Amino acid sequence: MEGHGAQAGIGTRWALAALGLLAVLVVACGSEETSGGGAEPVAVDQLDSDAVGDGISALESITAEGLPDPLVDPAELLSGGPPPDGIPPIDDPRFLATSEVDHLADNEPVLAVRIGSDSRAYPVEVMIWHEIANDTFRPDGADGAAIPVAVTYCPLCNSAIAYDRRVDGRVLDFGTSGLLYRSALVMYDRQTESLWSHFNGRAVAGQLTGSELEKYPTATVSWKDWREANPDGLVLSRDTGETRPYGQNPYPGYDDVDESPFAFTGELDERLLAKERVLGTGIGGSPTAVRLEALIERGVIAFEQDGVEVVAWALPGTASALETFEVADGRDVGATGLFRTGVDGRELSFTRTAGGFVDAQTGSSWNVLGEAIAGPLKGKTLEPVEHVDTFWFAWAAFSPESRILP
Repeated sequence: MEGHGAQAGIGTRWALAALGLLAVLVVACGSEETSGGGAEPVAVDQLDSDAVGDGISALESITAEGLPDPLVDPAELLSGGPPPDGIPPIDDPRFLATSEVDHLADNEPVLAVRIGSDSRAYPVEVMIWHEIANDTFRPDGADGAAIPVAVTYCPLCNSAIAYDRRVDGRVLDFGTSGLLYRSALVMYDRQTESLWSHFNGRAVAGQLTGSELEKYPTATVSWKDWREANPDGLVLSRDTGETRPYGQNPYPGYDDVDESPFAFTGELDERLLAKERVLGTGIGGSPTAVRLEALIERGVIAFEQDGVEVVAWALPGTASALETFEVADGRDVGATGLFRTGVDGRELSFTRTAGGFVDAQTGSSWNVLGEAIAGPLKGKTLEPVEHVDTFWFAWAAFSPESRILP
């Protein structure tokens, strides 16, 4: 495998602009915090990744002889500032039990990923410094089959997506390439050094060009809501092996709706402001963007997506991780969910209540994660639909034909 060379064709003006973000990173990295409490974080058994190959590296040159034609214009792959893995992914995640966590504020955002019975939270205060966690889930319990998963978060797009790390029988592990495509994180796999778009999980350059990773539903919710729903879950700890001031935001003010996105090329879709927050779904079908401001105001918006009745809802109580220097001090942007409306052959309709949601058909109460917590349907769970909470500019860049609701 060839080395991690600098990507040719990077515009110097973007590299210079990146120095501002880098300066924040350097200044902020002055202290290390680990578990945040007295409990000792523990590792979970990880599935071994495949061996690194010796083919041509797209990190060295995406247009090198012998590689497939890239799926994106090479001129649009811009340096974000750090070199490959300069923003270090988490390769040996260590976890705390829900009851052991005492360092998160109730309103702090966490990335919620549940596969089968295995439910985990990845605090944004950690993921904002690492962007990728290579992990392994066991949906049928500790002795069950292992599913290798990459949990990813792009601060510049404000998007979180979890991917299956298996491709054509190989288990990959992912790092940060140091490149951005339309302001979105570009990952690379260490086995072939192909480049992958975080936003849609597609290999855009390198040996695996055209391959696509399977997605798992991911929600960004408050620590309080996740904790109450998952008393037996696992929480990614601050014990990452790196020195970072977890709890602080290296991008203060970045979610200002009146500011332009960093390192974005191409024309902005002016139907909405670039950094207006949306819930996006259907990226592989007929895409839809639901305006978060309207969703928060209404509580619930039902619509048809790719021939299926779905419901989007939003619940206040989750802080923006990208507004203030301290993550917990960010303004309330709420948490969203997107689900199929059918349960046991019955279609349900919902309204928001003070602390959750209620269906009109049975009067059962539901939490933001789509779980019935009281009433005749207690214990039932709505089927989650893949969605991403993100900025409009990013959603429109990858789904330019998207409709907007409402």
